[in-house]
Amino acid sequence: MKENAPSISLPPPVFDKDGTVSMALKKRKTVRTFSNRKLPLQVLSNILWAACGINRKKGPFGVPGRTAASASNSREIDLYVALPEGAYFYDPALHRLALVTEEDLRVLAIGPGQAGTGANAPVRFIYVADIDKFSKAGFQEPGLYDPEIRKSYYYVDTGLIAGNVYLSASAHGLGAWFHNCNKTALSKKLNLRPNQHALFGQTLGYQGKG
Repeated sequence: MKENAPSISLPPPVFDKDGTVSMALKKRKTVRTFSNRKLPLQVLSNILWAACGINRKKGPFGVPGRTAASASNSREIDLYVALPEGAYFYDPALHRLALVTEEDLRVLAIGPGQAGTGANAPVRFIYVADIDKFSKAGFQEPGLYDPEIRKSYYYVDTGLIAGNVYLSASAHGLGAWFHNCNKTALSKKLNLRPNQHALFGQTLGYQGKG
């Protein structure tokens, strides 16, 4: 994060009592064409909270619980948000976005060769695995230190968060698309440490003609 950089304080999530998980599942689908209509801050707040926000003060091993599970509650997946005005780190504990760079990284939050798809979308999420967080997991089981098992953990944990995003997006009438990202370029632009790995991206927005 940039020192003394402005952050975006997100409004508390609003829960739609009229919506149901069943209806969100019924409407869930992958969309690859988006309008450039900006997402209201409240909608972005709701989706980020649904992705991996704090939903209870005391979760596994005595730390706050998240809306998405993780291996031994490692919480090793960090979520970055690429907007036209810059890229931000989502801080679940404070429910806010901390500025990382003022550069628009949306074109890098998608895999090489796919850059033109969904180009109008106003928001792209970037999923980053922080391997160092496994050492702070509540239950220190051997798999956390086996490279192949650990890889399966952070891939599954990313999928759990992305699934939450899909459902929350559909509940808000938005389209979503989970995809690859430009891992090498994002590692440099986000100033990731060697033990942080950019994994995937996810595009969000109102459906449009591309």
